[in-house]
Amino acid sequence: MSPPTLQSSVTEIEGAEQAKPRSLKPASELTPILPPSRGKFLWIGAGVVVALVALVWLISSARKSGIGPSTETVPTTAVAERRDFVRVLRLTGTTQAIAAHAVLAPRIAGQSFGSLVIIKLAPAGTRVKKGDLLVEFDRQNEIKTFLDKQAEFRDLEDQIAKKQADADAARAKDDTDLKQAEDAEKTAELEMQKNEIVSRIDAEKHREALEEAKAAYQQLRQTYDLKRKAAQAGIRGLEIQRDRARETMLHAQRNEEEMAIHSTMDGVAVLNTIWKNGRMGEVQVGEEIRPGVPFMQVIDPNQMIARVEINQADLLDLKVGMKAQVHLDAYPGMVFPATFDELDSIGHAGRFSQTVREFDAALTIQGSDPRLMPDLSAAVEVEIARQPNALVAPVDSLMSEHGQNFMLVKAGLGFEKRPVTIGPRNDLDAVIVSGVREGDVVKRSRGET
Repeated sequence: MSPPTLQSSVTEIEGAEQAKPRSLKPASELTPILPPSRGKFLWIGAGVVVALVALVWLISSARKSGIGPSTETVPTTAVAERRDFVRVLRLTGTTQAIAAHAVLAPRIAGQSFGSLVIIKLAPAGTRVKKGDLLVEFDRQNEIKTFLDKQAEFRDLEDQIAKKQADADAARAKDDTDLKQAEDAEKTAELEMQKNEIVSRIDAEKHREALEEAKAAYQQLRQTYDLKRKAAQAGIRGLEIQRDRARETMLHAQRNEEEMAIHSTMDGVAVLNTIWKNGRMGEVQVGEEIRPGVPFMQVIDPNQMIARVEINQADLLDLKVGMKAQVHLDAYPGMVFPATFDELDSIGHAGRFSQTVREFDAALTIQGSDPRLMPDLSAAVEVEIARQPNALVAPVDSLMSEHGQNFMLVKAGLGFEKRPVTIGPRNDLDAVIVSGVREGDVVKRSRGET
């Protein structure tokens, strides 16, 4: 075959051009390959598929993020490791101050008042020294009572002095009258001696004069004592009123001094929660408080204890001198070391049973902090036993079957069942004596989702 020439190539191209169609129809005039109804159904089906895929994706995301119910528990694993094993007893209680001074609203002497109004108050948490002002109450009522009774006392003093002067003047007059009556009686007796030489009429006059003088003298002597007693009674009545006014005045003076309460020790001022105006709360400036109510205390924050209650079932595990840790519920990150120091010898009925007894105990808190105040709820962990360098695994990895303990230990791609011997255990961990080695991965019976 001879190679194609230029002329033959041109002829082939022209033939191809002549073989092309002369015109094309628009797209709207083309006959569709599929019926219209079938295409519509395909579009709807694709949308449903996309919606189902999106719904499945949303449900899966919600379960992974913890939103919505989840019925599957994903098991977790743990590693057996060597560390100190500690067995603790968990108790609950409140904090208290060893050295504390209670501050009570003063009781008013001499009179009864409904309440006292606070005009000055040391804020809660304020550090105070001995002699510093803690609280001051409104003393206007006491000042008014003192001034009124002082004026009354002075007026009664003047009345008593005047009454005494009048009584002295009356006594002097009565003494003079009594002396004159006595002299008149003696004169009449002398005149009676002349009756032998005078007429009968004069003698009778002398006798009547003598009887009259004796009667007058006798009457003066009787009324003299009665007048003295009456005058003394009047003076004594005024003296009683004066003494009463003086006592009330002195009471008001002492009450006025008690309206200001000062600290008797160095420490921190703490406001107690009391019942006021139908609710529990701390007192504030301007509020009223009844006498005798312990509304404040001054405590030494360097000497604090935790007061707890111990069930009788836990008494055998506790010994004086054991170490403990005190966690404050109000401050989760704050932990204080403590020592178990005191246990009551007599128990009381428990809160949930009359037969199970509970015993009060105290633990001395070591250290101090401005936030460590009385009446804070606390969780106490008393160290019962400690085993150093023990092989420990989570307690929820233990299983039991026919009285034998075992664990599921990772072996290859799965887990194998191994019998184990355990030692002491607490709420979280257990000591493994045999059956598992350090570093083995064990399966936990329950996990977190």
